[in-house]
Amino acid sequence: MRVSAALAAALLLGACATASTKPELAASSHAKARKLEKDGQLRPALLEWKVTRAIDANDAEARANEARLTARIEGLVATKVTEARGLLQRGAPLQARRSLLSALALDPANATAAEMLREVGDIEFVTYTVRAGDTLASLAERYRPQHDAGMRIEPPPSLACAIGTMPEATAPALPPDEPPEVSPLLSDAREAVEHKEFAAALADLDRFLAQNPGDREGAELKKLALYRLGQTALEEKKYDDSYRALTQLAKLQPDYQDVASLLPQARRQVIDRHYQEGIRLFREEKLPEAIAEWKIVLDLEPQNVNAKRNLEQAERLLKGLEQRKSR
Repeated sequence: MRVSAALAAALLLGACATASTKPELAASSHAKARKLEKDGQLRPALLEWKVTRAIDANDAEARANEARLTARIEGLVATKVTEARGLLQRGAPLQARRSLLSALALDPANATAAEMLREVGDIEFVTYTVRAGDTLASLAERYRPQHDAGMRIEPPPSLACAIGTMPEATAPALPPDEPPEVSPLLSDAREAVEHKEFAAALADLDRFLAQNPGDREGAELKKLALYRLGQTALEEKKYDDSYRALTQLAKLQPDYQDVASLLPQARRQVIDRHYQEGIRLFREEKLPEAIAEWKIVLDLEPQNVNAKRNLEQAERLLKGLEQRKSR
């Protein structure tokens, strides 16, 4: 009898401990998911929201954010696939491959991106205009890290013969410590900015600046890429993307061109869009989704009285509905 009582007490204490830690685990998972999304790690953020749902299947906020982030990822994947099609039509398979890999990084199960990547196949050669400072080593650096670690950069036979027979005095080697005049990554980034492929440009610039943290040209090109991304996204009414880019630019250089006037515009549009989206969802009785939208508003504008009032009202209604269901 004593053994049974002890086991029952142990089970009860275990249940209490689990119940007490459940909100803490959910809160920690919420914070992690928000940070991942803020840092641009959308796939890990989505997985974290799924973890939160596993902790508490009735977590309305997690359910709403999971649905919202899933829709956002689907939109980004569709954009990357469309971008890849355009690049293939322009005869740029390497850039198309990069876009498809980005799409698959967001959604590994996307059949369209996977099929297009298979159709692109192995790229045996590319057409490239040689520039000042180019060497076989710099060309290998330009393409190998993004595509095939086993890729070999070889000149055509005629050029190989010319190199082999060229007098040594006419082809002086660069000093061992002197970098190429033109960085391949900077060239790629500059071309990507010109074609409005801002995500690819910023990825190349981040890699370049990680290797050359004090490079002024790379830093300036990154500012330009962020500025044009923010400006273009604002014109295309992609306000969240615009706000993120301009915020990052303002941290680098607050007085860059007219970022001081563009950033408040983008911020205002983001606030208004999420506020109105919350109203729409509330009218459709989608309370968890409306709550998630108004929380975004309050993250950006904590003093927004209307969003705060609407959020409190929606949370009261949702709590009442959940209590009725549990009876």
